[in-house]
Amino acid sequence: MRVVLERSNLLKSLSHVHRVVERRNTIPILANVLVRAEGSKLSFKATDLDLEITETIAAEVSPGGSTTVPAHMFYEIVRKLPEGTQVVLEGSGDRAVLALKAGRSRFTLQTLPENDFPDLAAGEMTHSFTVAAADLKRLIDKTQFAISTEETRYYLNGIYLHAAGSNKAQTLRAVATDGHRLAQVELPLPKGAAGMPGIIVPRKTVGEVQRLIEDNESEIAIELSQGKIRFTIGDVVLTSKLIDGTFPDYERVIPTGNDKVLNVPCKEFAHAVDRVSTISTEKSRAIKLAVAKGVVTLSATSPDAGSATEEIEVEYKAAALEIGFNSRYLLDITEQIAGAEARFLMADAGSPTLVRDGADESALYVLMPMRV
Repeated sequence: MRVVLERSNLLKSLSHVHRVVERRNTIPILANVLVRAEGSKLSFKATDLDLEITETIAAEVSPGGSTTVPAHMFYEIVRKLPEGTQVVLEGSGDRAVLALKAGRSRFTLQTLPENDFPDLAAGEMTHSFTVAAADLKRLIDKTQFAISTEETRYYLNGIYLHAAGSNKAQTLRAVATDGHRLAQVELPLPKGAAGMPGIIVPRKTVGEVQRLIEDNESEIAIELSQGKIRFTIGDVVLTSKLIDGTFPDYERVIPTGNDKVLNVPCKEFAHAVDRVSTISTEKSRAIKLAVAKGVVTLSATSPDAGSATEEIEVEYKAAALEIGFNSRYLLDITEQIAGAEARFLMADAGSPTLVRDGADESALYVLMPMRV
């Protein structure tokens, strides 16, 4: 095998595929990336047995061949090469090494046979549709923060993607929750997604897809089977297992009768929360909102550090209310608000609060209160 290509093209592909490879591997072959050269193409494939990524790029190939090399080391070598260099990869069948030459640099990497490399068989894909890259990025960006990291409730460790809404206005809806807050975003149901099963896309897969979207103008093809999902983003194909579990009936926790409406200037409110929460205790991060007509007073106290208060002018006409929240969760939600105003719909100090974006009706957030 002999391949010649530009360092920048090689680096871009390796930066995509090496992230899937876990740093600690008990199975040696999983630490490697599969390199295959044929025709005028060079392809890379990496997997952690739950997630598989392949990318194909143009290269000068003569002759073709395939092998596997340590993914992170290969990436680090190419990353440290000078910009603009030509990289030559040479593999010989009889010796278990891949030689890499660039300028005056020479490296030999130990290889493992291609036959040992696992294949994540996707099975038959039952549904396929395309989504604008900007729309998929928005679905992920606005819900990802609420994905649970608790391994015991594994079915919350991802984004729940499903068809929702009425027959007249069907939507593709993404929901994530960790039991303390919930994020829901939707977009019109793409053609081909009708009747799709509700699926839970794992946190790692969500993060990889988000990082792979580099061109917001492009279209992304999505295919589904019973237990897998496949994203085709330009020259990259990402196939992932889905979380095998049942997502809870999240609609039950979205309040419908909250009648106390508080409109806050989003950026000013977020800065005030950030300042006041500096004094709250590390563990609970609790902050109290005392809401009265036209004004909200934010306060935090810590037995060790002291106390802090700040007032901001708001739009509020209902009865006075005191309610506590985790300040970190409040900030996570205000970061998702695209408009100048955030609308809080509250019932009382012990019930979930609904947060809406003044500029985006397709997104909603739910936040559980805290005792403070």
